[in-house]
Amino acid sequence: MKPTRRTFLAQNLAAAGFVSLQPGKAFAAKQTPKKRAVINVTDLYHPHQDRGDNFDLITAYALPEVDLKAVILDVTDRYRQPFVNESDHSYDDPTGLREPGIIPVHQLNYIFDRAVPCAPAPFGPMQSPDDAMGDSPAYQQQGIDLLLGTLKNSPEPVDIVSFGSARPIAVAFNRAPKLMAQKVRMIHLCAGGAPKGFLEWNVKLDVHAFVRLLRSDLPISIYPCATENGPFDRGPNNTYWSLPNLNFIHGMSQKLQRYIEYAFTRSSRMDFLGVLEEKQPLADMAPHYKHTHNVWETAIWMEVTGRRLVRRADGTHRIENPASLAEGHTVLAHALQSCTVEVDNDGQFDAQPTKGPSNFFLYERGDALLNETALRDALPRLYRQWLPIND
Repeated sequence: MKPTRRTFLAQNLAAAGFVSLQPGKAFAAKQTPKKRAVINVTDLYHPHQDRGDNFDLITAYALPEVDLKAVILDVTDRYRQPFVNESDHSYDDPTGLREPGIIPVHQLNYIFDRAVPCAPAPFGPMQSPDDAMGDSPAYQQQGIDLLLGTLKNSPEPVDIVSFGSARPIAVAFNRAPKLMAQKVRMIHLCAGGAPKGFLEWNVKLDVHAFVRLLRSDLPISIYPCATENGPFDRGPNNTYWSLPNLNFIHGMSQKLQRYIEYAFTRSSRMDFLGVLEEKQPLADMAPHYKHTHNVWETAIWMEVTGRRLVRRADGTHRIENPASLAEGHTVLAHALQSCTVEVDNDGQFDAQPTKGPSNFFLYERGDALLNETALRDALPRLYRQWLPIND
């Protein structure tokens, strides 16, 4: 009997070690998830719009389970420069000029001795869900070409992670639907609100792109960034959590500290590689690290790599590879639930669990406050263990 798409996806997830583990139970396993080919679509700018984008990109390079194939820079022209609020002529965005985040990608390539290509995608919004954006300038076509070229040249299906508008993915699908169907293992879409009632930031960046994907037959896991109450609420299906401060960065690799310093201080130094090699003492970054840091991306990287949020017998927490799990480790709730999706023209959607075939999955974390408490312990431990080449 021919397997359904849902059965096919479940078999591939299980084969890669991405099994749904029962929360609250000890789990012993010695399986190592397969290294996963990944394309990272991110609204990364320099200087930053959201410093979390620069910070999160380290994860794509440092996690040993990730084979990062390309970084697609999801740029929205409106946010490349300050713009004036027409009602009172004030600046809506006082943080200044910015451009696609080519510099931070090159810095991380240098730090980790990699050659991951990056390119910008179209700056303007889609005009309809079916828009292939063929009239965009050649410079802005590079990201779509890179995404499709990476898929075409990959010997195996690729995971695509989306931390922005999803415009590059939707446009790529409109241009090459058969290639996308053949070579995309899973799209991890970090966007939207669940339950519906709030039009979330990433969706508003390009509503047509979000609607296009949620009306497609591509395999898509949805990780809502918000609840019906907004982006800083905590619910069982959204990914938001916060760190009270970033003081743990002081315990990270010096090259990564210099990369973070360059990003967080919005540096305009031209020697953006040389700054990573400096030998003088690190700058005092305490004023930059003392504030609350908002996080949305962690759940996506856990699912891509098959890692799990674990409480050890001593009460500490880790983001563990299944091969590291042992007696006394308790796996906390973290799963993708098969669902059906109906999306409105304005980008708001309704997702309902289903046991039937579906190409959609919805993120679930159970107790959001328990999840946040564990991540506040586990994520700093993860970042402190990463040592770049020749550090």
